This record gives sequence, C-alpha cells and structure tokens, in this order.
Amino acid sequence: MPLIDVTIDGETHQLEAGTTGTTWFAGRREVVAMSVDGTAKDLSAPIPDGARIEAIILDSPAGLEILRHSATHVLAQAVQQVFPEANLGVGPFITDGFYYDFGNIDAVTPELLRDLEKRMKRIVKQGQRFVRRVVSEEEARRELADQPYKLELIASKGGHTAEGAGVEVGGAELTIYDNVAPDGTVVWKDLCRGPHLPSTRLIGNGFALTKSSAAYWKGDQANDQLQRIYGTAWASKDDLVAYQERLKEAERRDHRRLGAELDLFSFPEEIGPGLAVFHPKGGILRHAIEDFIVTEHLKRGFEIVYTPEISKGGLFHTSGHLPHYADTMFPPMTVDEEHDEDGAVTRAGQAYYLKAMNCPMHNLIYRSRGRSYRDLPLRLFEMGHDYRYEKSGVVQGLTRMRGFTQDDSHIYCTPEQAPEVIRELLGFFDEVLSAFGLSDFHLELSTRDPEGNNQDKFIGSDEDWAQATQVLQDVCVSTGLDLVADPGGAAFYGPKVSVQAKDALGRTWQMSTVQYDFNQPERFGLEYTARDGSRRRPVMIHSAKLGSVERFIGVLTEHYAGAFPAWLAPVQVELVPVAEAFDGYVDEVARRLRAEGVRVEVDHSDDRFGKKIRNAATQKVPWTLIAGGEDAEAHAVSFRFRDGHQENGVPVDEAIARIAAHIRDRVNTDEW
Repeated sequence: MPLIDVTIDGETHQLEAGTTGTTWFAGRREVVAMSVDGTAKDLSAPIPDGARIEAIILDSPAGLEILRHSATHVLAQAVQQVFPEANLGVGPFITDGFYYDFGNIDAVTPELLRDLEKRMKRIVKQGQRFVRRVVSEEEARRELADQPYKLELIASKGGHTAEGAGVEVGGAELTIYDNVAPDGTVVWKDLCRGPHLPSTRLIGNGFALTKSSAAYWKGDQANDQLQRIYGTAWASKDDLVAYQERLKEAERRDHRRLGAELDLFSFPEEIGPGLAVFHPKGGILRHAIEDFIVTEHLKRGFEIVYTPEISKGGLFHTSGHLPHYADTMFPPMTVDEEHDEDGAVTRAGQAYYLKAMNCPMHNLIYRSRGRSYRDLPLRLFEMGHDYRYEKSGVVQGLTRMRGFTQDDSHIYCTPEQAPEVIRELLGFFDEVLSAFGLSDFHLELSTRDPEGNNQDKFIGSDEDWAQATQVLQDVCVSTGLDLVADPGGAAFYGPKVSVQAKDALGRTWQMSTVQYDFNQPERFGLEYTARDGSRRRPVMIHSAKLGSVERFIGVLTEHYAGAFPAWLAPVQVELVPVAEAFDGYVDEVARRLRAEGVRVEVDHSDDRFGKKIRNAATQKVPWTLIAGGEDAEAHAVSFRFRDGHQENGVPVDEAIARIAAHIRDRVNTDEW
C-alpha cells in the first residue's frame, strides 16, 4: 500500500493510504471523531494525504456537539416507534442540548417524554452504529419519499445548512446516516451531514429529555406547526446531574423571581409585554448603577446630550435603519393629518417612529455646526431611552425588552485616531465590568459572512468593511484577550466587537459593545476641516458599556442572586432594636449613617425580634445592626452579616467608618 504523510495531534506520521480514524485511534476510547483540516469528520472516514488531524474527545466542546446531534437521531427514532407516520423536521444540537421538530404527532405530554426517554435508553444500549452514505438526489428522494420536510430540504438546494441541523443542502453531496443494529439491519435513517458518534452506546446515560414546545417549519409562522422536543446530553451521568443542579440554581437566581421577592421591579400586564416598572428599591439600585456609569463617562471626556424618543421617519431612512431594521422598529404613528367633516383626508400626515437607536440624532448634533480636526475625537454620551418591537413570545424579563435604556456613546474621530479610540474603549469596558464583579470575559468580533451569505443586509464597500474589520481585529489582538469570530453577526453599517462576560453560574452574556461605522458619516454628510483645510469624513465609533441598563440589572441580579454588593444594595443597613426601649438609640445611629450617604432602614414594626432578623436576611441586606441595653450603654452596635455570623460590641464610630469605607471603595464582597 502507498504511504501518506499526515500530522496527527501535532506530530508527523506516515500511514498506509486508506487508513481511517477508527483504525488510528483504536486504542483511545475517549476519541469519538476527528478534525480534518478544521472540519469535524466521522472516525470511519479515510485520512487524506497531507491532512492535519486532531482527535475530538467526547467531553470537549466539539465532542459534546457531536454527542448531542447523535442524540437527536436516537430521539427521532424513538418518536417514530411511537408515531410511525411522524414527519421529521430538523434536529440540531444547541447550547447545552438538542431538539428535534416533528409533524403529525400527538401533543407532547410529560408522560410521553418519559416514555420516549425510556425508548432512547434501550436504543443507546443496543449499540447501533451510525453509518454515513453519500447518495444522489434521486436516491435521497426515493429513500425519504414519505418525509415531506426532508423532500423539501432536498429540493431547496441552495448551498446552506438547514437550521444548523447538519443537513447538507445544495453542497457537493447529499448524505444519509443509517442506524445499523448489531446484526447488520438498518433500523432507522435520516438525511444528515453529520458527523456522528461511532455507536449509540457512546451516548451513555448522561442524557435527558427536558421539555417540548410548538414550532414552525423553517421558523416561519406561515408554515406547518410542529412539535419541538428538547433534550440535553453530557459525557457522563455526573455531568448531567451537575448541569441539572446548575439549572435549579439558575431558577433560584431568576431575576424575575428575585425582582418580585426583593420588591425591585415588575412587569404589569396593563402596560404590556417587554416593559418594566422599577419600584423604589429597584429604582435606587438603578440610580446607583446609572450614576456610576455617567460619572465614569464624564471622567473620560464624554459630553452628555439628550435626544427625543420620537422622530420623523425620514431620519431613520437617512441612517439606513428603516430599510434594514424596520421589522424591529415599532410601527409608525401618523401626526398632523387633517380631515374634513366627512372624514376625508385634507392634509397628509407625517409618519413618526419611536426611537430604536440614538445614533441618528447624535449625527444631527455633530452636524449642527462646523467641526475642525481640533474638535476630534468628539465624544457624545446619552442615557438614551429606546424602543424595539420584539415579538411578545421572545421578550423575557429585563433581558429581552421592548423599552430599555442604553448608556450609549458615539465618538467621532479621524480614521487615524480610530485604533487608539477603540483601545481606550476596551480598557473602559474592563474597568466598568470589573467594578461590578464581572471580570471574566472574552471578546467576540462580529463581521460580514466571509462566505458571502446575506450580503444584502449590509451596506458599504468591500474595501471599507475590510479596513474597519482589520482595525477592530488588530486592536483586540493587541489587548491579549481571547478573541472569538462571529461571521455574519455584524450590524448592517459596520463590524462589531462585543464583550462576552461570564456570570457566577458560568453563563455567557453579551455586555459592552464597540462598532466601527463608516456608513452613517457618509449618509449624513458629516465632515470636519482637516489640518490642510480640506473637508473630510470622520469615522463614527458606537459603544455601550452596560448595553441595556435594564438587561444589565437583570444579569447582575442573577450573578449575585439578589445579594448585591453593599455599594449597590437598595438597603445597605437594616437597624433592629432588641426592644422598643431602644428605638431612639437606633434612630440616632440611622441618622448618622444617612449623613454619610448610607441607605438605611429601621425596623420599628410589631414583629418579634427573631422575625425582624429573618426579614432582613430574606431581603439580603448586607449588614443588620442590632442594638440592645449593653450596646446602648457602650455606644456600640452588634453586626449581623449576610452569611449569618455576628460581631458584637462594635463602637458606633467604628461601625459607621467601616460601613462608609466599604461602600465608598465599591467592594464586591461582604468581607472587610
């Protein structure tokens, strides 16, 4: 046999031509697939000459994706055991799990989920092999003749992957995966790109079905309604249990639940979906956050502006938002329309839109007078109130809203100044997020799709996009932070870098963003006078540090499980007299604390002393100060901390100094 030269896990090897991954990795049970020049492949695939091969381990991110996608085939097989006439949709892996869409099945009940899970376990134990076959379009149609959605995928050969489901549509080849029983019988099949695990047995017992929901074929409400079944799959039972515990903890930390328990905010039905009201305690929390971020902008030379929340539609046509963003803007309202006695229009009205973004109005402020190179960089900042027409089904508490506030800034600068401006903003992001205890993050660079997909959603020349993308990438690389690519995720007017921060549960949230915009200065005719007297276009750098203030509060509430650091806590100190006789004493301590800017409540209720202590703990107050006879005589208080431990007999002067310093220094833990 001829020999081929390959690199496997960083080492050079000579192999016989035709050697498969199965043969090479036979001694490594943890290897479930292989990466061939960056593309995941089945172990059964031959290793090509000159390839760079890397093992894919079951519990690696790539291995878990393959595990979860393999689990979708087992789920679909189980469903067709119960409903032989079921129509198969798509079944991709998703973050932490998978789903599969089905038509022509009964409503999914908890009892059905339990039955399907049992059937899946039996299929897994059978050790069915996943066998890939390349088929012609005609063969695929013949084999899947009873599956209308699969036939539609085959017919729509447009060179894309359907819903991430691994279905090769319009590529060089169509592939079907057979599930082959130990006796060689093909027991099930699906149109799929793969790759898959070598055997269902490798799915093990680390999976579970979690829920079901309605879905539409291809996500279009005009299409058939389907039943979507969700599941999760992990490399081991222990990993599954750990994940389920994280879900329980996430439920305990849900900001909507805590918002009600701590009396922070609510979502009245009378106002409508995606719109929140902040109660006094939530209001002071929000004020503390907004006051901090405004102060930090002023320190860095930003100038505060204010703009209306409604505007003529022409403004958003100029900016490009209406042509490219209309479906996320609220429908217009007609203003100044006049009618005669019969109701006929005698004067046409003007369409006005709720503001979905602040940048068009900031452009008008820039354009309001002549600008010189000496004015640049010009830093405009606004706590802007914006409105976006999110569908009612996708709004979620404070994290996905229709009305929200952005700490939005726009920096106008020369192209030469742009790299340093962006570098300073990334440093600003770091300082802000670290101040709130969110210092574990990486960067994500969102660009146009390099494959050329959906190019009609972007505006501007290839040259401008390339330059803007390169500037952002170079600055990000220079920071030394991890940088992840997000092809196709850019705004329509330019590439974007976002900070992806981890919370206490390890979940990732998009926080700060910076965008390089070469389009709006052109569309609004923005200019500055250069040093040589010529008129030139500035570059516009969009950025938000918190993003949406409301969303940031939602994330922060879950990160701290409602036990906010003292500098943010709505009530920083709760004073509890042991008996009514000491009311005057604790009132005086409260007065002195308030004089130092500390947010204080005194519990003068008729509740028993023990219940007062429990109430303060339930409200997650950082410090409960208790005073009785010995404390009053010694001009002292007793500290009770959130973790339950107590420090008695602390002199009042010392207690006030310690509390004030802790708050002033913005310490994010309860430790002194």
